[in-house]
Amino acid sequence: MNTVKEQWFSNVRGDILAGIVVALALIPEAIAFSIIAGVDPMVGLYASFCIAVITAFIGGRPAMISAATGAMALLIVPLVREYGVNYLLAATVLTGFIQILFGVFKVAKLMKFIPRAVMIGFVNALAILIFMAQVPHFFGISTITYLFVGITLLIVYIVPRFFKAIPAPLIAIVVLTAVAIWGKVTVGTVGDLGTITQTLPSFLIPHVPFNLETLMIILPYSISLAIVGLVESLLTASIVDDMTGTGSNKNKEARGQGIANVITGFFGGMAGCAMIGQSIINVNSGGRTRLSTLIAGIFLMFLILVLGGLVIQIPMPVLAGIMIMVSVGTFDWSSFSYLRKAPRSDAIVMLLTVIVVVATHNLALGVMAGILLSAILFVAKISKIHIATQQTNDAVLYRIEGQLFFASVERFVDAFDYTMSDSDIILDFTEAHVWDDSGVGAVDKVVIRLRALGNRVVVKGLNAASEKIINRVGLYHDEHAKLKAH
Repeated sequence: MNTVKEQWFSNVRGDILAGIVVALALIPEAIAFSIIAGVDPMVGLYASFCIAVITAFIGGRPAMISAATGAMALLIVPLVREYGVNYLLAATVLTGFIQILFGVFKVAKLMKFIPRAVMIGFVNALAILIFMAQVPHFFGISTITYLFVGITLLIVYIVPRFFKAIPAPLIAIVVLTAVAIWGKVTVGTVGDLGTITQTLPSFLIPHVPFNLETLMIILPYSISLAIVGLVESLLTASIVDDMTGTGSNKNKEARGQGIANVITGFFGGMAGCAMIGQSIINVNSGGRTRLSTLIAGIFLMFLILVLGGLVIQIPMPVLAGIMIMVSVGTFDWSSFSYLRKAPRSDAIVMLLTVIVVVATHNLALGVMAGILLSAILFVAKISKIHIATQQTNDAVLYRIEGQLFFASVERFVDAFDYTMSDSDIILDFTEAHVWDDSGVGAVDKVVIRLRALGNRVVVKGLNAASEKIINRVGLYHDEHAKLKAH
């Protein structure tokens, strides 16, 4: 009971107001993403309603907002263009089932393999994308448009210093919408993006052939949607964790996102995931519990059904101003000092993540590129192995220092003198570790070549793990060739 109270009713007033602000900000985003995907605006709006309401109950991160997103919309453009909206709905359902499996098999554990440099790059790239998405709504349009954006920014930055009872973005939306309507000001509005149909979503089964051919058509899209959605959702959850100083269940979030997408597909919505921009708006406006997410979804549908005629008159410069505020707050301004102070490899990884995301508008692709480069640079860093040679009265001693694995075996093999014969040779692995089959193969190769010249080779100093893997997968089977620690 205490958990229910904490996750739902510990911040009622703040959650309700924050949810209202988010719902107002969701409408133009959902419509814009629908247009990107090439579908009716209601497909994005229904998705945002369904996903927000469902994840409020079964998601793993309270106060996070999930809905239709641009990253997902970009992926489905070819599918919609070639096969139509019904195949999109079928792909959305399949996406959900794949994400449920991700949650069941605890794929969220892979989050720990995302380096900090990639996280910083992800956040900064997203901030840049949020800002870039607002540019068409205010740049080069009219002086009054610039004025509305400027006043919005003044309200959201100055009002909270003196008055915090109502979120500043909500004040900006209400006041400037009233000014635009009553003053008959000519500015772009939400209605310019698309038509809002004042009807509830209804249950439907995607009208597609239920056969293997259909599965083969939608499966590649569904896998891509599932991965992109999960990456974006888990990274957003981590960011909200940091903002609120609380934890979240990432595997539960993966399952919740999956269930939400399955249900959304049967109610005429496109696949969605967590939205970092709206999640930040929610938290900054005072949202802390699941109630804020639920209110965002419910109030979104209330706006569509009851206030649809009023909603389409909301000035786009006002919403653009709010999202500019979000982009400024999202960007990690300490990144500039990070670039100077961090190791060069980390700085390069961060920059690559930003560049790939901004260039492709695909957050998951940028994250994957960053992780891949980080892994390559890390392997290059630890693959440096050192072999020191020491001649004693009765033997030649090779002291090996470092990590012996696939990336360092070439240097290891080339470090030995294969011209000596009839000598006692000691390979000292006290300061080394053999990690994989490639490392074992390298040790085998060196010992074979040295023994083939009539040398007597002894391997010593192997730690328990190295000795175990050498004895298990090494090439030798007689008692003299079997490598043992001494």
